[in-house]
Amino acid sequence: MSTRTGRPIVLLSTAALALSVGVSSPATADRNRPQLSPESGVMIGACLSTSNLPYEEDFLHKPQAGEFIRQGGFEPLLTRFAAKLCREKSGSSAQHLVERTSRVLWRTAVDRAQGRVEMGTLSAGDDRPLYWTRLSMVAALRQWSPSSHVKSGQRQRLIDTVDRISRGQDDIKFSGSKRTKRVLVTGFDPFTLNRDVRQGNPSGASALALDGQTIQTKAGPARVETAAFPVRWRDFEKGMVEQALLPHFRPGRRQVDAFATTSQGREGIFDLEQSNGAWRGGYNDNEDVCYRGIVPIPKKTPTVRPQPQWVPTTLPTGKMTAADTGAFPVNHNTEVVEVPGTTPPEPVTTACPAGASPGTTRPDGPTAGSQARSGGGGDYLSNEIAYRATLLRDAVKLRVPGGHIHTPVLSGLATDQNELTSPAFETNRTSINDQVRSLLRVGVGTLGQSDRG
Repeated sequence: MSTRTGRPIVLLSTAALALSVGVSSPATADRNRPQLSPESGVMIGACLSTSNLPYEEDFLHKPQAGEFIRQGGFEPLLTRFAAKLCREKSGSSAQHLVERTSRVLWRTAVDRAQGRVEMGTLSAGDDRPLYWTRLSMVAALRQWSPSSHVKSGQRQRLIDTVDRISRGQDDIKFSGSKRTKRVLVTGFDPFTLNRDVRQGNPSGASALALDGQTIQTKAGPARVETAAFPVRWRDFEKGMVEQALLPHFRPGRRQVDAFATTSQGREGIFDLEQSNGAWRGGYNDNEDVCYRGIVPIPKKTPTVRPQPQWVPTTLPTGKMTAADTGAFPVNHNTEVVEVPGTTPPEPVTTACPAGASPGTTRPDGPTAGSQARSGGGGDYLSNEIAYRATLLRDAVKLRVPGGHIHTPVLSGLATDQNELTSPAFETNRTSINDQVRSLLRVGVGTLGQSDRG
């Protein structure tokens, strides 16, 4: 059973949400105010230019982007943000607005997912309205033309604020209670939008469903706090993962008792990844950027020296695979791809497409002294968040269960791109969410037991 104390359920129509954030309902809206384009997910208004948007934000021009915002019930929040932004005269004056709206966006998305508010027509558990609303906020900041000049660095800081706060990275709050375990879980944004702009990510949906929840385990109650992360190489290189996790990994009364990074993996199966590798394989990210080379660790970040090629999970994989946790099989994945330790360093490649790096597949894990070319979770950002989190765990000597859970692919969308969801899609997401919760319950339940295998 999962519980969370908090506000009662509130039925929130689009008009009611408009009033709650200070926006006129559509019937009475001032036509001169910024509004969501009827054909896309881009905001339009007098203070917003029509300059070209970068690769990821350019997907907002797809009609589905606007529909995710509208049918998720977030259009009033977005309209209010843009209207207030147009009244700001400088980047510094807009900082408070950006912080507050980003925080409201995350909390509203969590409340919506957990049934404390009902808004929009898409299902409560859908992670995609949050993604597209956030991206539209970022695009509005990029196209914002205030009366005074905004320096590029100042504008980027505002965008970085949205990216961090609206993913819950500043909202991780554990109590110091000795009676309640503290569990930190991460998820991801949708990705590969070039294949299908309707993509969702079950790990991001699970993050919304679990944030702030208390689950009952054999080790007692456990409070779960979550955060989401972008599918972008640059954010990881700048240290976004370590900045979000480090305050909760350091010693103290609020230090985590367990953690799990999660992402979307293979069709029809959960994978618990044994070995996380220090290698980026170069696949295009959500900005259509490639990076092949060793995982770069930010300066001034606690780490292990020399940088290890492999960092293992400390999740109780044996008990988690043996337990009946849901509809999908659960696999302890030990396979990696490696090259000999004497292999000369490969130069970093950022050109797309970045060709694959050959290596030898080892079904039972890495051999001593080898170099990583693919961790159990691959050579993309799933592996990298697991590598960074477990490396940070070891750097600060955090002795708790922690590692990566790869969920099944969230499938079930119809071939018609105008259909945003389907019964099969909704069922699959619910099944995955429920099983993530069950896996955490089993994993946390081993705390205090001598055998974690």
